[in-house]
Amino acid sequence: MVHPPLEFSDCYLDSPDFRETLKCYELELERTNKFLKEVIKDGNSVITAIKGYSLAVQKFSQTLSVFQFDFIGDSLTDDEINIAQSFQEFAGLLQEVEHDRMMLVQNASDLLIKPLEKFRKEQIGVTKEKKKKFDKESEKYYSQLDKHLNLSAKKRETQLQEADELLEKERANFYESSVEYVYQIHQVQDRKKFDVVEPVLAFLHSILTLNNLTVEMTQDFMPYKQELQLSLQNTRNHYESTCEELEELMKRMKRPSQIYKMHNFPMEGYLYCQEKRALGMTWVKYYCKYQKEGRVLVMVPCEQKTTTKQGPTQLTLKSCIRRKTESIDKRFCFDVETIERLVQTITFQALSEGDRKLWMEAMDGKEPIYHSPIHKQAEMELNETGFKFVRKCINYIETEGATQEGVYRTVGSNIQVQKLLNAFFDPANPGDVDLHSSDWDVKTVTSALKFYLRSLSEPLMTYSLHRDLMCAAKSDNLDIRLSEIHSLTYKLPEKNREMLEMLIKHLVNVCSHSDENLMTPSNMAVIFGPTLMRAKEETVAAMLDIKFQNIVVEILIEHCKKSCETIKILRYVNPCMVFGSVRPMPFRGRCPFRQYIPSKPAKYGIKICTLD
Repeated sequence: MVHPPLEFSDCYLDSPDFRETLKCYELELERTNKFLKEVIKDGNSVITAIKGYSLAVQKFSQTLSVFQFDFIGDSLTDDEINIAQSFQEFAGLLQEVEHDRMMLVQNASDLLIKPLEKFRKEQIGVTKEKKKKFDKESEKYYSQLDKHLNLSAKKRETQLQEADELLEKERANFYESSVEYVYQIHQVQDRKKFDVVEPVLAFLHSILTLNNLTVEMTQDFMPYKQELQLSLQNTRNHYESTCEELEELMKRMKRPSQIYKMHNFPMEGYLYCQEKRALGMTWVKYYCKYQKEGRVLVMVPCEQKTTTKQGPTQLTLKSCIRRKTESIDKRFCFDVETIERLVQTITFQALSEGDRKLWMEAMDGKEPIYHSPIHKQAEMELNETGFKFVRKCINYIETEGATQEGVYRTVGSNIQVQKLLNAFFDPANPGDVDLHSSDWDVKTVTSALKFYLRSLSEPLMTYSLHRDLMCAAKSDNLDIRLSEIHSLTYKLPEKNREMLEMLIKHLVNVCSHSDENLMTPSNMAVIFGPTLMRAKEETVAAMLDIKFQNIVVEILIEHCKKSCETIKILRYVNPCMVFGSVRPMPFRGRCPFRQYIPSKPAKYGIKICTLD
């Protein structure tokens, strides 16, 4: 089962849907914890009960076969699919050898039990602690909020200020605990994919390799084991590349300045509505959603008795105006008029003054709108100087560092990187830098090249193609995945395509020395996936798509490598037909992918069509 990702922005809204999604993750966490207990228990049975070994292995295999991983995101990579099916593969193998008696190695406990117990303690245990803190801060915040909203506006100003400060402190604590809890949930969901599978894989390998009766079956298992190990390593690499970005996003979201930036339209959140009841006026809590387009306000009651359940109320807004403080014994109030209730004006109470401003801004109310000043950062450009910089960097790296271990993975000094960039992009003498001088080393040049590509005002593979590239990378069919990605790269602007072609050729050249530099196409893609591609909005969902960005770059490197034997093709080639598009499109000029088309195209499933 695949669950939708929890966005950090949802922590600030704290909607009922957010709480329901949290419950799903908590149930999954408990299910994982229960599963780990079963695996540990069954593993100990295998170790201690040699006489009942066959029965223990059978039970162990059954436990593995019924468990399935839940993943975050809307699609799985090939590696994740392989990992998700791994326990079923393990279970089938154990059932085949169940009749054989095998001896368990003495260090089986170190291979299986301790890592799983460590995962339960360090990951699941920490998550439960974060949940306790979240529940505690949630209760404290909403309790303080109820007291705060019932505070009379006629109180002394000093008392009101003290109450505001106390509420802000509780709100900050609640938001911080909520964001940290969501971050920990994502951590444990991602880490379990390798922290749980790897100990089981090591334990299983020890059973197979140390028993003379199963040597032949062990040899049969080795190809799958190697494939699974590669999938685990790739998944770990994707996790490491995503984790840093996710942590940075979490830190930014925890800043107080980000709280009000999360309220994008449609506006939604909690409001208290003044309603007339039999015993007088009362304030009823609603979770409200406002669609600016259509001016529709949906009110979902939150404090319902089980005997009198009420569905959502939908109203069409006519106007919105701030309620004067002296006209009501409540703070943060505003009035709205609706088409459905022409006679009755509805009075709402927001959670704070800032919250009221946001609601009024969304509803085009008369409350003034305040915008924070925007400080535009200097951005790199894809111009002649940029091309000159990339060419010089590539020439230097291929000359001095192509065989250096961990090239592009090793990070240079920030001071040296900035010094190089400032010198090269100096308006007075742009490009007047000799990289082969003693001032620059390989890691400084590689870091500067990555920094330049990441600092472009728009990523090299553009925002407009990002969604299509992600969809192509998520395709289950490898041939479609390959053709669609190359078809989409043809749609890049000419400068972007030229820069991408030059860069991919360089990465292929560096990866050809992987025996020395240990940089395979997969490792290189982990570095350049987030460098060449990024979503326009930084969300948790976008961070989880980084692994598919890596797949796009890996395909470009791998396909270019396989297609180094090229053929001469006509100058006028229909790229859409070459790469599988349905609708023909005339192409004028040099084909950007002619170096990617192999001399035996049928071998790679490529059809070449020429235009008359």
